[in-house]
Amino acid sequence: MIEVPVHNQDGQQIGSMQVDEQLLGGEVREGLLKQAYVRSHANRRQGSAKNKTRSETSYSTKKLYRQKGTGNARRGSAGTNLMRHGGVAFARSPRSFRQDMPKKMRQLANRNAMLSKLIDQEVKVVDALGFEKPSTKAFSNLMSALQIDRTCLLALEDTRRPEAASASNLADVTLTQIDRLNAFDLLTHRYVLLEKSSLEAWLGRLAASAGNVAASQGVNA
Repeated sequence: MIEVPVHNQDGQQIGSMQVDEQLLGGEVREGLLKQAYVRSHANRRQGSAKNKTRSETSYSTKKLYRQKGTGNARRGSAGTNLMRHGGVAFARSPRSFRQDMPKKMRQLANRNAMLSKLIDQEVKVVDALGFEKPSTKAFSNLMSALQIDRTCLLALEDTRRPEAASASNLADVTLTQIDRLNAFDLLTHRYVLLEKSSLEAWLGRLAASAGNVAASQGVNA
């Protein structure tokens, strides 16, 4: 079990909660996390870069000047890749950088990324986030109280709450729904900020999913 401190909005520890590391993969798999991170990064690439090849330039194919006697270097047509505005020798063309990964590996990577954050004590759990109205200053004070001095991933059950609007003006804070947590976002940010109830509900859904898988395997056996 991993003991995770629970704080109030003033940054004071008021309790703790236990998280079963077996529910998150048991151990951190660096190779799996890297594969998931590279895949997510590659899938974000547009792949729309394009250069003209020599065959796509609209220049004349006539030789610029005679081969010998001018004192200049030998030249062919104006569309050669050696000339300004000419074609490109190894031109880039639109392509897809997408990578595939089995669903179970993606799910395990997401849980494993959270496990690595818990082990490194980079998960900040608050008992409740109760903002009456959006306030960037109040959220910034909350981060200072929790000693969050680097990039932070704020995961909420509902992103339409005042806390979400309070964090929207902070450059180092990224907002997401807790059901959409993934390895890329978790590894890109130093800290993760969660509510205790949201984290318990997320872990409960993982436990229920694991129980359903185990039951189905027992039936198939």
